[in-house]
Amino acid sequence: MTASNTADDTTPGNSPAEGPAVNRLAATVERLRNEIQQAQATADGRALIEMAKGVLVERLRCGPTQAAQQLEVLAAQAGVTPLELAAEVVNQAAQDKVSAAAGEFLLRAAAPGDLSAAVRLRTAESGLLAAGDTQRVAEALLNHALAPLGASAAAIWAAGTDGSLSLRGFVGISAHEAQRWRYVPPGVATPARQALTERNTLWIEDMGSSRLPSIGDRDGGRVAIPAGTSGKLLGVLEVCWPQPLEPQRPQIQRQLEALAELCAHTLESDLAGAPVPNGPDVADLVRLAEALFDSVLVLLPHFDHDGAVSDFRIHHVNSRFVDLAGRPRSRINGALLLEAYPMAAGAGQIFELIEYVFATGETYRADRAVLTELVDQIPLTVSAALSISRHGDAVLMVWQVEDETVRLAALLQHAQRLGRVGGFEENPDIGEITWSSQLFDLYGLAQTANPIPLRQLPDHAHTDDADAVRRFLRTVLRYGNAASTAFRLIRPDGVTRHIRIIAEPVLDAVGHLLAIRGAYQDISAQHWTEVALSATRDQLAHTEQHAAEQSRLARQLQQAIMPAAQPSIDAFGLHIAVRYQPTEQDHLVGGDWYDAIVLPSKQILVSVGDITGHGITAATDMVVLRNALRGLAATGAGPGQLLTWLNLVAHHLTTDIYATAICGLYDPQTRVLSWARAGHLPPVLVRGGEATALPLLNGIILGALAETTYEEGELQLEPDDVLLLYTDGLIERRGRHLDDCVERLLAASARFSGSLDDRLDDLLHNSDSDTDDDTCVVGIQVGPGLAPPSGS
Repeated sequence: MTASNTADDTTPGNSPAEGPAVNRLAATVERLRNEIQQAQATADGRALIEMAKGVLVERLRCGPTQAAQQLEVLAAQAGVTPLELAAEVVNQAAQDKVSAAAGEFLLRAAAPGDLSAAVRLRTAESGLLAAGDTQRVAEALLNHALAPLGASAAAIWAAGTDGSLSLRGFVGISAHEAQRWRYVPPGVATPARQALTERNTLWIEDMGSSRLPSIGDRDGGRVAIPAGTSGKLLGVLEVCWPQPLEPQRPQIQRQLEALAELCAHTLESDLAGAPVPNGPDVADLVRLAEALFDSVLVLLPHFDHDGAVSDFRIHHVNSRFVDLAGRPRSRINGALLLEAYPMAAGAGQIFELIEYVFATGETYRADRAVLTELVDQIPLTVSAALSISRHGDAVLMVWQVEDETVRLAALLQHAQRLGRVGGFEENPDIGEITWSSQLFDLYGLAQTANPIPLRQLPDHAHTDDADAVRRFLRTVLRYGNAASTAFRLIRPDGVTRHIRIIAEPVLDAVGHLLAIRGAYQDISAQHWTEVALSATRDQLAHTEQHAAEQSRLARQLQQAIMPAAQPSIDAFGLHIAVRYQPTEQDHLVGGDWYDAIVLPSKQILVSVGDITGHGITAATDMVVLRNALRGLAATGAGPGQLLTWLNLVAHHLTTDIYATAICGLYDPQTRVLSWARAGHLPPVLVRGGEATALPLLNGIILGALAETTYEEGELQLEPDDVLLLYTDGLIERRGRHLDDCVERLLAASARFSGSLDDRLDDLLHNSDSDTDDDTCVVGIQVGPGLAPPSGS
């Protein structure tokens, strides 16, 4: 049937018939898809019924028509469908793992309308048998067995002998995603790889939290089941669930393992039909074993009654075979491995390695493996190079016991290479010289070059070292004594190496020189290390001298401006005392400062500050800020403004000065102290036997910001009041919170009742600070009996 369209009908987006046409086509496609799926299900069910009819034909000795009629009659009598009865008949005839899994499922009640587990498994089995390739097997698995369990996707992997994985079938996964995962190289940790390595089913509740990469969505549950047959693991069945996977009942686990075994049969057929043969036959392996010069065993798997590998039969022992216990080949050939070598059993022993190689197909190699065998009930352990590989249904085990002489020679070669040592032996009478390979490298010669005799050694030494080399040769060759010397070797390529040579003559019974044996050692690295060490020592001595000079100058500058103790100041009824205690370590000379002067305005300036850092830089920065504050105070500005200006000096007119400070101006007329702080600890007021810290006024450290302001506070002082200004070196202690340190100072200040000078001495003497920092304390005491300020 054909139809024609007008121009108006064919305009994209304008055809009124386009929508209904597309809908009709979509409905037709959906109907055909459902019919195909129904036809596949019907065909799978028909295949299962045909299998049951074949069993009845054999058991009842009847024809196919009678078998079909008998199946219908038996199903009606049992009250089940012919399909369910067919599954039960096939189960009874097969008695395999699929039957066992189905039988366990038949013990539980199925939901109304659901097919039983036996039907699902047998339907899946018939679908697999009819599929013919691994891709169709994956589709049949999901449709008939996995989808009823809630699974949404599945992948079938084939295991390579090199540890790689190849994707042979997938369903519920996009083609683009499958293309990305068609080959997984060896060593990539995936659920399938982990299941093969552990040879056990891997259950993952949620892939999102497992951190294992794999095919399909990263969300939901995942299970990877090794697919094996006859003791060999051929691949992995990986099943995906769209939601996190709850713990499954043993019946579900048995069903999935049965499905994985079905996949193994398909993979076996698939691999057998591949262009690359599955492996040589046993006769080829025997011929290969006889061609090798090492000990070789050809092993064949030995199965128990359940079909699992329980041991390996020693099928052939090659003619070069040497038994560790000294037994003849005839006693080993044909025996079971664990009977001949019982010490091979156990975790990490040879049997476990052979079993793993046979199961996974991965070759095992080790340069040094430990082999243990009983000799007269005494364990004998030897070291050997070992190789185990699978070839078809057989395993080839090759080992070579490590020879002690060869091992010691290799060890000596390794030690000589690490120590850059070359050995030699020379017979001066006949001119025969033997050098080790390292000696050719030291001389810069090819391995095929002629060794250089000892008598020619001065010709290859530096001119300044030639006499020392001649004295060395005279001691060895003329006087027959052992000797050693160091010299500079000039190589043919012009490179100079620092060499130490040690030689010892070999004399016969009458004192005749037979040979000279010795060694050369390249000590160039040691020589240049000593040169660098000497230069470093000189540089360190110079640096220490420079640092000591810097510390001395800093200490002199500090002491010149701020002596440890200066005379007390008494002015306008105010008594001011100062104590300054520098650190005992010269390299930690700090930048603490204090000042107390009477200004032209008759006000008294008191200040305390602390520069960050130590050394000459901190001392000079301290001088800059202290003198700048003195000059600024002459303007008559308040303490907040003075600190604002001092911050501009620290930020703009100096290089990287950061400091904390307290600035106070005392007015004798009113006995009011105006003060401000720049990140410094607030002063402590002692009044009437109680000590309190003044409030924390706003103000950041000097030099931190280009523009900032500082809050001012006022304190009305009374007769006998004591005000303490100090730096953190007085109270700070490692591991103690600063607030606790201040509380300790307040307690000490409150309980003292002596003079101001004694108070300051007591604070310094009882300070438990351990920060190795300068300490500065300024004490101010208002005289007793002063008249109250005007207006009070």
